[in-house]
Amino acid sequence: MRKITSKKDERRKKTKNQIILGGILIIVMFFSVLGYSFQGRDAGSSAQKTSYNGFEFAKQGEFWFTRIGDFDFVFRNNPSQSKDISVNSEIKYLNNYYGKPLYVSSDSRMAESEIYSNLGQVVQRMQRACFDADDKKCDESLPIKTCRDNFIIIQESNYTEIIQQDSCVFIRGGYGNLTRLTDKFLFKVLGIE
Repeated sequence: MRKITSKKDERRKKTKNQIILGGILIIVMFFSVLGYSFQGRDAGSSAQKTSYNGFEFAKQGEFWFTRIGDFDFVFRNNPSQSKDISVNSEIKYLNNYYGKPLYVSSDSRMAESEIYSNLGQVVQRMQRACFDADDKKCDESLPIKTCRDNFIIIQESNYTEIIQQDSCVFIRGGYGNLTRLTDKFLFKVLGIE
C-alpha cells in the first residue's frame, strides 16, 4: 500500500532529487573536462620529434610538421626517410615560387596534396594544368602550360628522378613512392636539405 503524501511534500522530494541528479552531472562533467585536459597534456609530451639540419619536426598522427618563418609545413615523411633519394639537378628555392602562379599535373592525388598544402600558402594561386597538348589523359578543360611557367609534373614511372628544367620540375617514380619523392623535392625547395 502506498503512503499518502501532500503535493508540497512531493514537490520537495522532486526538487531534492533534481538537485542531487544535477550535482552528480556537474561532478561527472568536471572530471571529464579535467581528464581530457590531462590526456591532451600527455599526448603532446609524448609526440615523436626529430631534428634535421637545424629544423625541428614533430609527428602528429601520420604527418610531420615543421615551422619555417611564418609558415607551417606538413609532410608525410621526415627528411631522414628520404635521404636515400638523389636529386638529378639543381632545384630552385622557395623564393622562385613566392607570389607567382603554380601549375600542377599529377598521377598521384596524395603527392599533389603535399604540393598544395605546402606551396599553396606561398604562391599566388595553384591550378591543375596539362603539360603537353598531345596528352590523351589530360582534361581538355585544363590550360596547357610549358616550362616557361612554374610547373610541377608528378608522373608514375619505372625510374626514379627529380629534375628541374627551366621552370618545370619533373618528379617521377613508382606510384607508391611518389609522395616520398614529392617530400624530397619540398625539402630541397624549402632549404631543409
